[in-house]
Amino acid sequence: MDIPVWFEVGSLVVLTLILLADLALILKRPHIPSTRESALWVGFYVTLALIFAVVLWMMGDAEHAVQFVSGWLTEYSLSIDNLFVFVLIMGQFAVPRKYQQEVLMVGIIIALILRAAFILLGAALIENFSWIFYIFGAFLVYTAAKQVFEREGDGDAQKETFIVRVLRRFIPIHDEYDGAKLRTVVNGRKMLTPMIIVFVSIGVTDLVFAIDSIPAIFGITQEPFLVFAANLFALMGLRQLYFLLGDLLDRLRYLKYGVAFILAFIGAKLFFHALHVNEVPFINGGEHVGWAPEISNWTSLGVIVASIVVSTVASLIANSAQKKREASSDIEG
Repeated sequence: MDIPVWFEVGSLVVLTLILLADLALILKRPHIPSTRESALWVGFYVTLALIFAVVLWMMGDAEHAVQFVSGWLTEYSLSIDNLFVFVLIMGQFAVPRKYQQEVLMVGIIIALILRAAFILLGAALIENFSWIFYIFGAFLVYTAAKQVFEREGDGDAQKETFIVRVLRRFIPIHDEYDGAKLRTVVNGRKMLTPMIIVFVSIGVTDLVFAIDSIPAIFGITQEPFLVFAANLFALMGLRQLYFLLGDLLDRLRYLKYGVAFILAFIGAKLFFHALHVNEVPFINGGEHVGWAPEISNWTSLGVIVASIVVSTVASLIANSAQKKREASSDIEG
C-alpha cells in the first residue's frame, strides 16, 4: 500500500517541531551535556524512530516499516562514521566545548535542507532513468573499497582548508570567537567570527557524506519520504551521540569496515535491482531468459544489523586485548 499523504505531512510537521524545540533549548541554555543527558536524548530519538516504524507497521504496511528501519540503521551507522570528521573540525577550529551543541545543531539543519534537495534530485533521476541504479551501485562499491583502503582523515584537512581559504578571501573573518555570535565588532569594524566557518564546514562535510549515504538508502527504498525520514531520524540524534561517544569514537576501530561492507552489499543489491528493472537477460542453455535476483528487504535488514554488531563487537574485543597487552607490558617494565 502507498503511504497516506496525511501521514507524511503530519510526521514531517511533528518532527520539524521537535527539531526546532531542541534547537531553542540549546540557544536558551548553551552548556556541555553530561553523559546521562546525552544518553537520554539518544534513547529518546531512537525510541521515536522505532515508534515511527511501529506506526507504519500498524497501518498494515510491514514492507515500508522494514524499509524505513533498514534505511535508518544504514544512515545511523554512516552518521557515526561522520562523527570522526566532526571531531576533527571542532579541534581544527578550536570551537569552545560549551558551544559545540549549537554548532552541531545548526550544521545538522543545514545538512537536512541540502539533503532534501539531493533526495528530490535522486528521486527524479530514478523515476526517469532506471539505469541510474547501475551508477549508484558502482559508486557505492567504489566508496566501500575507498573506505577500507584509504587512511582515516585523508583529504579532510585539505577540503576544510579550501573552504577556509575561499571564505577568508571574500569575507572579513576575525580570528577569535565572540561567544556563539556570528558577527562581532573589532576596532569599530563589523566582522564575522570563526563560527561561520565552522557552520559551513559541518554542513558541507555532511553533504559530502550524503553523496554516499543517500544512494545507499535509495538501494533499500525508492520512497522519497522514507529516504528523507531515515536521514531525519538519524541526524536528529547525531548531536547527542557526538557527546555520548566522545573519546569512544577512536575505539570503534573496525566500524569503518562494517560500514564499508554495508555500502558494498547495497551497491550489489542496486546492481541486481537494475538488472531486474531493465530485464537484462542472460543465456541459459542457449535461450535468453529475462531474470535477475531480487534481494529482499528482510535480508538487507539482517545484513545491516549483523555488519554493525560484528564490527562493534570486534572493536571492543580488540580494545580489550590491547589493554591487556599494555597492562602486561607495564608489569614487565
